[in-house]
Amino acid sequence: YFIIQAMASALLLFSVIIFYNKSMNPSLSSFSSIFINSALFMKLGAAPFHFWLPEVISGLDWNIIFIIFTWQKIAPSILLSYCMNSTIFISTIIIFSSIISGFQGMNQTCIRKILTYSSINHTGWMISALMLSMKIWLYYFLTYVIINMNIIMILNQYKIYFISHFYKFFNFNKKLKLFYMMNFLSLAGLPPFLGFLPKWFTVYSLVNDKFFVLATVLIITTLMTLYFYLRISFSTLTFYSCESMIYFNKNVNYTYMWLNFLSLSGLIICSMIMN
Repeated sequence: YFIIQAMASALLLFSVIIFYNKSMNPSLSSFSSIFINSALFMKLGAAPFHFWLPEVISGLDWNIIFIIFTWQKIAPSILLSYCMNSTIFISTIIIFSSIISGFQGMNQTCIRKILTYSSINHTGWMISALMLSMKIWLYYFLTYVIINMNIIMILNQYKIYFISHFYKFFNFNKKLKLFYMMNFLSLAGLPPFLGFLPKWFTVYSLVNDKFFVLATVLIITTLMTLYFYLRISFSTLTFYSCESMIYFNKNVNYTYMWLNFLSLSGLIICSMIMN
């Protein structure tokens, strides 16, 4: 992680020097903006600069993973908003992030890697939102933080790292299992959950700004990521394991239930506010 971030920072500083050096060749100055964007995309973990992210995440604790998925995206995203000059290059990165994350996440059984490829896919969506408006990006980012917090808090409490762990820990509490499944559906952007609203805003703005191809690719690749969300959701909801009965008497953490209620009912609340 340190080596990749150091390389990205060095490339960023080198590109900034070239960009602001007026005595340099103008062609080099034009390429420097692409190098700046590439360095920021590497920090964000956007495809095809994502090669480091799955391997780093697979060895980390859930609390650190949450920080990388959320807090670590703020600074590169803000810097990126000031240097989005090449629309074609940025659109290419968005398409790569959407397609590659969908294909590579399909056959994963490790929850950390599944959420990593989910993060790469959402990074593509957030870059699209950032290309349109800072307000849309902020709303998408805050929604992503809320849903991820609900998911990762439960994963951290029960130390769940693989899909098979769901069978052991979740059958003692049907309500918790149902809330958890709904959070994954919200992360996929299905209505009537909160995760649908920022994606709808993004697609609506892309269509208004004539980015028809980009909007179509994002919608189609969302179906690919929906596959591994549904695989987790259905396996969690339908599988019954007798081993989990030893956990039957554990107390329910109502904090999780209220946080999940906020996430799952957010679309209704936002719709009432907007109307």
